[in-house]
Amino acid sequence: MRLYGLKNCDTCRKALKMLTNAEFVDVRADGVPYDLLVRAFAEFGDALVNSRSTTWRNLSEEERGTAPLDLLVEHPTLMKRPLIERDGVLYLGWGRDVQMALG
Repeated sequence: MRLYGLKNCDTCRKALKMLTNAEFVDVRADGVPYDLLVRAFAEFGDALVNSRSTTWRNLSEEERGTAPLDLLVEHPTLMKRPLIERDGVLYLGWGRDVQMALG
């Protein structure tokens, strides 16, 4: 199981605490594999982009008009977190539904 997130993200830390066998990938330092972004975007669509993030607020209007997948490649910290991959299945966020599915 891999958890893609940010080391200073409270939600990612909560998820890591519960998912003791998860391998953590810091998207700021290591990025997200392109093929994984494509799969995640196909599954979650625009929900994959965290429009409440500081990174989003710092983008120009022109940049915000860029295709979401291109934005995520350029700015991986725009991804909603955490993105969890287990046995080929993707989970986004750390809501009750994800906790139940992985717990």
